[in-house]
Amino acid sequence: MSRGRSLHIDAVALSLVAAIVLLGLIMVTSASISIASKESGNPFAYLQRQLVLCVIGFVLAGIVFCIRTEYLEKMAWPLLIAALALLFVVLVPGLGHVVNGSRRWIRVLGFNFQASELARVLVLIFIASYAVRREEELRSTAFGLIKPIGLLVFIALLLLAEPDFGAASVLFITGFGILFIAGARLRYVLIAAAGGAGAAALLVLLVPYRMARVTSFLDPWADPFNSGFQLTQSLIAIGRGEWFGVGLGESVQKLFYLPEAHTDFLFAVLAEELGLVGVLLTLALFIGLVWRSFWIAQLAARAGLKFPAYLAAGFGLWLGAQALINIGVNMGVLPTKGLTLPLMSYGRSSMIVTLAWLGLLLRVYHEAMQSGRGMATARNEGAPRSARLAGAEA
Repeated sequence: MSRGRSLHIDAVALSLVAAIVLLGLIMVTSASISIASKESGNPFAYLQRQLVLCVIGFVLAGIVFCIRTEYLEKMAWPLLIAALALLFVVLVPGLGHVVNGSRRWIRVLGFNFQASELARVLVLIFIASYAVRREEELRSTAFGLIKPIGLLVFIALLLLAEPDFGAASVLFITGFGILFIAGARLRYVLIAAAGGAGAAALLVLLVPYRMARVTSFLDPWADPFNSGFQLTQSLIAIGRGEWFGVGLGESVQKLFYLPEAHTDFLFAVLAEELGLVGVLLTLALFIGLVWRSFWIAQLAARAGLKFPAYLAAGFGLWLGAQALINIGVNMGVLPTKGLTLPLMSYGRSSMIVTLAWLGLLLRVYHEAMQSGRGMATARNEGAPRSARLAGAEA
């Protein structure tokens, strides 16, 4: 087929995602058997739901793959308005659905959809488009950085009103990363990051339940049956895993000891059942997918596709940040946050949106490979080192 009609699919990224999703399905099944049997009498209820979510997510990924990134760039403002509408609607009593004291969900087609998951992606699409449109201003002045930071602050306030401190943190990290990659001066980024860290610390100090999370995180064993219960049970699970784990399906902590074992604390169950070997495998898969996302971003950048490059980098930053926070929480390195492990934990909105964003990552690869420079770069990097040296000498 001609180059303009060829279909380019990044088999490496797709394989990594498939491996993470498959491992997640296995662990969700193992972690949820007891609670599913108690709730519905069907031990595989959560597996069945997760499979449906994966199918929906991959279908949406295929649909998103068919959308040209130039259309997304042109639609950046309407997408931002849609994100703001989602975050406002979820706060309206009667429209926003409350679960565990947080108003984060909208009832859609019979199930709860977490508005912040989609809203964050739409906001980051706008940030990427801003980085292209205002490139010179962003690179040369502080005001060029202040404007998108102001938007991120406003979005974060809406997320905190739900409240969803974890989603706000990941959004800030990813947004800062895209702006820095786009060329914002380091000193301005560091000043803004210091300001953001100070604001986050102030939010923790002023809100009692967040302060309680921090104190329990610093010494969970001081109150192991109340504020430190989740973390102590997670640490027990990880400690029991040792080198090779207690065996798939043999976790004790998932038997009503570890809260949210199939969602926020799935990693702890994985560590208990598969041990350090399973932990290292999981980390390797996530690191590989983040690295591949940045490789695709670099491929697009060398092809002159700045907006797609920022989208691919944003996916890698978001995936890495959320996975790092979730794993850090499970291991007691970070205070407890209500964040799932991407592509693995049971989470309807998270799984669907993440897989849809995968379609966007694959679209970036496709467009980069369609361009002559992207194809040449990929071939050159895939060639043996001796061949590259010979080509350079020639």
